[in-house]
Amino acid sequence: MKLPRLRTVLLTPLVVFALVYILAAIALALKNDPIAILEDPAASYKTIAIFGASGTAGDGILKAALADSGVSKIHVITRRATPRIEAGVAAGKVQMTLHMDYLDYSAVQQQIAEADTVYWAIGISSIGMDEKTYGMIHVDFPARFVTEWTGVSNRPDISFHYISSSDISEDSGAMWAREKVRAERTLFEFAEATKFRVIAYRPDYIGPTDEQAHIGQDLLFWFFAPIGAAVRAEEIGQAMLEVSARGNEFENGEKLATRSILRYSNAYERRRELTDR
Repeated sequence: MKLPRLRTVLLTPLVVFALVYILAAIALALKNDPIAILEDPAASYKTIAIFGASGTAGDGILKAALADSGVSKIHVITRRATPRIEAGVAAGKVQMTLHMDYLDYSAVQQQIAEADTVYWAIGISSIGMDEKTYGMIHVDFPARFVTEWTGVSNRPDISFHYISSSDISEDSGAMWAREKVRAERTLFEFAEATKFRVIAYRPDYIGPTDEQAHIGQDLLFWFFAPIGAAVRAEEIGQAMLEVSARGNEFENGEKLATRSILRYSNAYERRRELTDR
């Protein structure tokens, strides 16, 4: 009797988890709420700038932008080149600028002044990172940038798209979660008195592009995707492009979670299918 009882104790949590997982996946699959295709002329995002294009999310954003015929010029501000960046340069669509000091943007004023919109994907894992350094990268870097950008841009309507994270709050016990909230709040508050808008993206698990992903990352993605807790990096890029195209439809301070990112990525793909026919 002891063995069956032990087996029951061990299997019950797994069965419960499986049932909850299946029900969540079914509920998500049955939820059909697509966003209407943009019918008005798209707001200008012909010239964009990407920061962090050498990372997981940034590589996906760059991939989406390279495939978009509505984007004519991409400024990539980076510390290092990647095969995708170099391919974009070779195709004539990317202008790469090597830049090391992300607290000083005086050397890239010309590039950022041209941008209609900026996609910010600079980030680092909090593992082994002290709070001061983590805060400098995730808060001070973008805060210093938007100060510089708004000072040199003569565009009447510009937007800044910041990759944040899900499950964050000011009361969190995790340092990284508190710093991500502080970054959002700092950027939103700064934008209130300026001519630009800040949109925050709060994805759950980010799956790398096909070119970058290894088998472990693919397994994680396919585990989380059915329950709406994963998004491909390229889909984040598509959602950013769609939000940019919709212009003032989005106010400063908007936050898009994984589900919203996927919906706008889907709206983007449907719009581009019609546009590119």
